[in-house]
Amino acid sequence: MEARVKSPAHPDVTTAIQHLYKAIHSGGVDSRLLSLIHLRASQINGCSPCIFASVEAARKAGETEERLHNVVAWRETPFYTDEERAALALAEAATRLQDGAPGVTDEIWDAAADHFTEEQLGTIILEVATTNFFNRINRAVREQAGKAW
Repeated sequence: MEARVKSPAHPDVTTAIQHLYKAIHSGGVDSRLLSLIHLRASQINGCSPCIFASVEAARKAGETEERLHNVVAWRETPFYTDEERAALALAEAATRLQDGAPGVTDEIWDAAADHFTEEQLGTIILEVATTNFFNRINRAVREQAGKAW
């Protein structure tokens, strides 16, 4: 399968994305956790380039292969902290808004709020929203895995 679009994004879009990522990475959430959030949402959406890029970013941030390989089954493994589990649950709920999924319930939000400040929760939500944004673009244009932006 080949990508449908070969031209780079408009420079204004690139600048806006850089500012968005600067805000996300200054929001007080560990970069390894942001990578796990990006990875899990991208797995749900089947976005191969984002899965590839998030694994690469997580490795650079010091994430272990064991945790990267098991994030798809994070509920059933002992490799994640309660804080990480709360963030992953929030990421999944905010990503699965289709087909009548309940979205972010009070229970999920409250569990995350037990571990994160309001600023950090905002950062997590922004990471999830940005990931879903890119997942949808990449799936529409058939972007291929193999790039780490």
